[in-house]
Amino acid sequence: MKNLPAPFAPLVSGGDGLDRYPVRPGALAARMAALYGVAPDQVLPVRGVTHGLELAFRLAARAGQSVEAPQAEPFRTLADLYARPGSGARPGVVIVRALGSPEAVAEMAARVAPALLVVDEGLAEFAETPSAATVIADQANLVVLRSLSLAYGLAGARVGAALGQAATLQRLASVLEPYALPEMCVRLALQAIDPSRLIETRERIAATVRERARLTKALGRDMPVEPGVGPVLMVRPADPADVRAALARFGIPAETAGERLRLPVSARADINDRLLAALDLAPAQARPNRTGQAVRDTKETRIVCAVDLDATGPVSITTGVGFFDHMLEQVAAHGGFSLRLACEGDLHTDPHHTIEDSAIALGQALKQALGERRGIARYGFVLPMDEANATVSIDLSGRPYPVFEGTFATPFIGDYRTDLTAHVFRSLAEHLGAAIHVSVTGDDDHHKTEAVYKAFGRALRQAIRIEGDAVPSTKGVL
Repeated sequence: MKNLPAPFAPLVSGGDGLDRYPVRPGALAARMAALYGVAPDQVLPVRGVTHGLELAFRLAARAGQSVEAPQAEPFRTLADLYARPGSGARPGVVIVRALGSPEAVAEMAARVAPALLVVDEGLAEFAETPSAATVIADQANLVVLRSLSLAYGLAGARVGAALGQAATLQRLASVLEPYALPEMCVRLALQAIDPSRLIETRERIAATVRERARLTKALGRDMPVEPGVGPVLMVRPADPADVRAALARFGIPAETAGERLRLPVSARADINDRLLAALDLAPAQARPNRTGQAVRDTKETRIVCAVDLDATGPVSITTGVGFFDHMLEQVAAHGGFSLRLACEGDLHTDPHHTIEDSAIALGQALKQALGERRGIARYGFVLPMDEANATVSIDLSGRPYPVFEGTFATPFIGDYRTDLTAHVFRSLAEHLGAAIHVSVTGDDDHHKTEAVYKAFGRALRQAIRIEGDAVPSTKGVL
């Protein structure tokens, strides 16, 4: 009975296929292999680092013993342990819970053999140290644990990977329980590490690293901050209870660990500014950056788009349509805002879906970033480019109304279809919630197209500019 499907599908949205028991997640293993730079047979998907450790403990139970290295100087500590005469029976599994160089890991793996060396790399994405996975091929007793919890935002889904030689992973799989990874977790993981997500994910990780360094410097003037990596800071304030109470008043969570406090590090500067303001280490920010994000998955495209209207960078566009990427870069550059957009689309068929769906996602992200549209200028622009002249008028009224006047004689500029230009601005108007009127004339279709996108960026720059705090409408709402 255990392999038979349920008698009916569940009454949940997105539940297709959940009436069947999960199978071995081969597609997830393949995608993780590409992500971590190893072969597919060197990946065993697990329920996060904790599950990987649990499997190691099960193997240790068979062998009779395990050793866990302390965080501080684990490699020297374990070297001392193994070099000490009369230290007793060696364990079957050794756990290292701190990041070290691949060379140090390889040396330790050789030292503890034939015991299994398990290295916790749950925070590896936030560190500059190369992954120990680079030495797996030469170390039959090495297992490296990776996680999607923090670097990919899937802490609640519990998905990770054990990396090692195929024979080594077979040992771990021998103590793996049936149906170890639920189907929904597999689906979420496949989405989270899809190539379309990686540009934004890498920017979030980089932002977290930058913000950790900034917080460390600011907090270090008032209390000791322990070294480390990732979105958590360990600090030793003179009065932990007083600091925790101050943070609570600003809605900042903090956990007590003895005489230390565990503080969160956000990828967003405004959230970290609140933490510093709570401790009187920085003035409270009057207005947070206006940010928006759209995740759009269809049968034809997978898209992530993120904007920050109050930052000029980074700007990173990857749709697979080179000229369209350049046009969106022009929108961001002339609009004066940060834009990251990545799309994996069916370009083997036609660029239509990629271009139109990307415009939809951009409109959605801009709409979210504008929020109540309080204080914006609302309107805006004209832009000549050589013989071409583009007029773009915008009203960020919340009411979509597209108008496009202009024709193109050239069907393609590179791999960009010129007839889709009108579709782009219609999609932007509909999903941004704006009246967008475009008129373009000229002789060179390249110039005309580029003028339209640049003029739109300039019009948007004017319309999103903050002029006060009121909603620019006599109705009091947009």
